Amino acid sequence: MLEQSPLHTARYAYVPKVPEIFFEPVLNIKALPTEAVEPEKDRETLRKTFPNSYGKPAIKFIRGEGALEEKAFTVGVILSGGPAAGGHNVIAGLFDALKKANPQSKLLGFKGGPSGLIDGKYIELTSEIVDQYRNTGGFDIIGSGRTKIETPEQLERTFDNAKRLNLDALVVIGGDDSNTNAALLSEYFIQKGAPLTVVGVPKTIDGDLKNEWIEASFGFDTATKVYSELIGNICRDAASGRKYWHFIKLMGRSASHIALECAFQTRPNVALISEEVEARQMSLSQIVEIIADAIAARAAKGENFGVIIVPEGLIEFIPEIKALIAQINDIIAVAGAKYEALAKGEAQRAFILSHLSPESAQLFSTLPESIQTQLCWDRDPHGNVQVSRIETEKLLVEMTSRKLQEMAVSGAYKGKFDYQTHFFGYEGRCAFPSNFDADYCYSLGYDACLLILHRLTGYIAAIRNLTGHPKDWLPGGIPIVSLMNIEHRHGKEKPVIKKALIDLDGKPFKAFAAVRDKWALSSEYRIPGGIQYFGPPAITDAPSITLQLEQHS
Repeated sequence: MLEQSPLHTARYAYVPKVPEIFFEPVLNIKALPTEAVEPEKDRETLRKTFPNSYGKPAIKFIRGEGALEEKAFTVGVILSGGPAAGGHNVIAGLFDALKKANPQSKLLGFKGGPSGLIDGKYIELTSEIVDQYRNTGGFDIIGSGRTKIETPEQLERTFDNAKRLNLDALVVIGGDDSNTNAALLSEYFIQKGAPLTVVGVPKTIDGDLKNEWIEASFGFDTATKVYSELIGNICRDAASGRKYWHFIKLMGRSASHIALECAFQTRPNVALISEEVEARQMSLSQIVEIIADAIAARAAKGENFGVIIVPEGLIEFIPEIKALIAQINDIIAVAGAKYEALAKGEAQRAFILSHLSPESAQLFSTLPESIQTQLCWDRDPHGNVQVSRIETEKLLVEMTSRKLQEMAVSGAYKGKFDYQTHFFGYEGRCAFPSNFDADYCYSLGYDACLLILHRLTGYIAAIRNLTGHPKDWLPGGIPIVSLMNIEHRHGKEKPVIKKALIDLDGKPFKAFAAVRDKWALSSEYRIPGGIQYFGPPAITDAPSITLQLEQHS
C-alpha cells in the first residue's frame, strides 16, 4: 500500500462498539409483524413476482438456547453502487462473525460489484486483507459496480458460479436498487432449488433507504458531516468577504435528507427541500422568487452575501420538469439504439423536442441550452436521469439574476448580486467513517452473518435504537420484499424498494420549518468543523441531528 497518513494508521486501532447481544453464545429469532409499505394495487404483482418471499415477518435476535449448526460456510460478498463510508467495516464485521462461528468458513469478495458474480471474478478475503481496510473509507477492497443482474442469461451465469464455488450465502451491500436485486436473486435461487441464502445491507449516503425497521442507511452520517464541514467553512467565508451568494448543490438524487441534515448543522440562509416543492406544486419561477426575496431582504440590511443549499434531485421534484423528464426517459427507452446513435448535443435535443408533448416541448425550449443538453444525456443503468450532472445550481443562479434585475427596475431590490457555485457529492462518499458509521457498519456486517446462520434469505440487515449506546442497539432483519412497490422504469413496470422521502409532517422537517425564516436574515451561521475521531463521546459518537429528532422530542 502507499504511505499512510498518521490518521490512517491510527484508525486501524479503533475497535467498533457493538450490541451486547452479539456476545451471547446462542441467539434465536423472534418474528415481528410488519406493515406493508406498498400500495394495495401493487400487492398482487409483488406476490406473483416473489411467491416464495412475499409476506415474511420481520425478525429480531434474542437470547436463545441450544446451538446453531457448526458447519463451515462459504459466503460471497458484493459491494454494489456508489461508495459510502463504512463499507469496509461491513465486510470486517461479516468476516469476524463468520470466523467466530467457524474458523474454517470462507468469505469470497466478488470484484467490481455484481458483474464479478456474473463473470466469476473474486478473491478470498483473508485476515491479512481485511485488516488493511478496517475503519477506512471507500470500496476499494474489492471494488464496486452498478450492473443489474436481471436477464435470464445473467441469472443463469450467477447460478452456475454460485454452484461452482459452493456458496452457502451471498451478501449484497447496496442501496435500494441493489437490494431489490438481492431480493430477485433470493427468489431465483429458491425457484432453482438452490440452498443459498441472500442477505442485503442498507447502504446509501442519500439516506432514502430507511423505514420503521431501518433507521438509517450507512454512510449518511459520515457524508453529511463532511459536507457540513465544507458548508460551514463557506458560511464563515461568506461572512468574512461579504460579497458572494454561494449556491451549494448537495448529493441526494431523490430525497433531500442530506440537504436537511446539513441545514441543521450549518443554518444557511435558504435550504430548498425537494419534497416540499413537489407537495406545494411549486413552479421553477416560484422557487426563484423565494431565493430572490431572501436576497433582497438581506440586501436591505446591507448584507449582499449568503448561503443557499440546493438538493441534487430538486429538478425532478418540480412538477412541470418532473413531467418533462418522465417523457424524455420514455422517449430514450423506446428509441433505444436509434437515440444512442445520434450525436450528443444538438441532434439529441432536436430528437427529444420532436417527440415531446406540446406543453413539455414549450418548457424544454425555455430552458438554457446547457440544461437541455444535460437532460438528454445517457441514463444510469437503472434508467434514472443522472441528476448529479444537471447543473441545477447554475440554472437557479441564472434565473435568480434575471429576477433580481426585474426587482431592481421596480425598486424592490437595491443591492449587488455576485455569486459562487459549488457541488458537493463525491467528496463525502469515501471519507474515513465517523465513529457512528464505523460502529454501525461493523454491526451490520455481524448482523448479516447472523441472518445467514439462521438461513433467512431475502432479508436485509436492520439495527434499531441507533440513538442509544451501541451496546443497546437491537439487531434483526426485515424481508426486502416488504419494502417494495411497483415503479415505472425503462418504460416498464418493475418492483423496486420504495424510497423514503422527507416526511413533511415529521419532526425534523417541522423543526426546520420553524426556524428557517430566522435563518434567512441571520448571519450567525453554525460552524460544525471536521469529523472528530478522538475525544468525548458527545463529540465523536453523536448520530445525525435528523436521526435524533426522529427518535426524540
